[in-house]
Amino acid sequence: MSEQGLLTPGSFRAAGTVDDRAVADAMVRVELAWVRALAHVGAVDADRADRILASCADWTPDLAAIGAATEAAGNPVVPLLTALREQLAPADAAVIHRGLTSQDVLDTALILLSADALTRVRADLGAACAALARLADAHRGSVMAGRTLTQYAVPITFGLKAAQWLAALLEASDEISAILATLPVQCGGAAGTLSLAGELTADPVALAEALAGELGLTWPGLPWHTERRAVTRIGDALVATCDALGHLGADVATLSRPEIGELREAAVAGRGGSSTMPHKQNPILSVLIRSAAMQAPQLGAQLHLAAALAVDERPDGAWHSEWSALRRLLELTVTAASQAAELAAGLQVDVDRMRARATGAAADLLAERGTDGDGDPAAYLGVSQTFVDTVLARLPGGGPDHA
Repeated sequence: MSEQGLLTPGSFRAAGTVDDRAVADAMVRVELAWVRALAHVGAVDADRADRILASCADWTPDLAAIGAATEAAGNPVVPLLTALREQLAPADAAVIHRGLTSQDVLDTALILLSADALTRVRADLGAACAALARLADAHRGSVMAGRTLTQYAVPITFGLKAAQWLAALLEASDEISAILATLPVQCGGAAGTLSLAGELTADPVALAEALAGELGLTWPGLPWHTERRAVTRIGDALVATCDALGHLGADVATLSRPEIGELREAAVAGRGGSSTMPHKQNPILSVLIRSAAMQAPQLGAQLHLAAALAVDERPDGAWHSEWSALRRLLELTVTAASQAAELAAGLQVDVDRMRARATGAAADLLAERGTDGDGDPAAYLGVSQTFVDTVLARLPGGGPDHA
């Protein structure tokens, strides 16, 4: 993943969410939460735990050193632990990580990163939904040509089109909320038995529950080292979100074509220009959102492939292949959701052009009626208003003013 974003346009919007610094900080957070959990169940003296936590409070991992040593261990937890223990007296260093395994730490760290990313995505979806709700309400009577298989179909309203975009984003937001409420901690020890934890406390499950509580996660009842639904569920929600955002971006890009010209992205200085054609104002947000939607499914598929190939009590390569796919999928979705919120808020609607096109194509748009096509397209809208109201009723407070 490019740290500068040269080949990931807009990734600055996800800055600090999934980069190496965020990964390292999340791993340290897990290790220190384990110390607090050990103290919580009486496996470590409270004074010693406090001393360890104080010694590590201002420590910043050296990413270059950890990165250089990661290949030798196969994951970044081992070199991070080595560096972390160097901050402590030997007796205190022995407490750090005792009872855990590297997969516990990295899986939980990635869950923490996912929680942060999903929270950001949900907030941006909320902003996009609010903007789309206003458009759906304001344009519930704005007639335009409906198109199926690229050709004229029957009249619709732009309000209904915006309501369809809104419905998909609301579904995605609901799914994200459900996942955020149940994100699991990973805690199983060397082979998913909590065997060493059982040497530290009479109730190792209570220790795992304490770790979950320290991190604001849930204890799922058992470790999931080779049962990867926790990861694929996150991936599925991210892909579904990108699907919904991609539909929005594709429609806006299509309707922004100069030969159609019914929608325009808001003009922003320095955005959408061409290196050679000074007349161009490219719908860049829509283009980048579409790009994310095209990449997301394969990243989600990689997570499912890894889940299907997990073997034994800890996977040999399948687990490792998840990391970059999940991180890129998180980055893509955070970026696309932020772009979509901006796109929806600034979207410009040319209702006159929509109406003129619908009127000019009345013969085609009204052909379904079985008449000669004469008439006003606005008189043949079915229950479009009802459908708009149905979607708007799903918003908090039941309308766009409360979105």
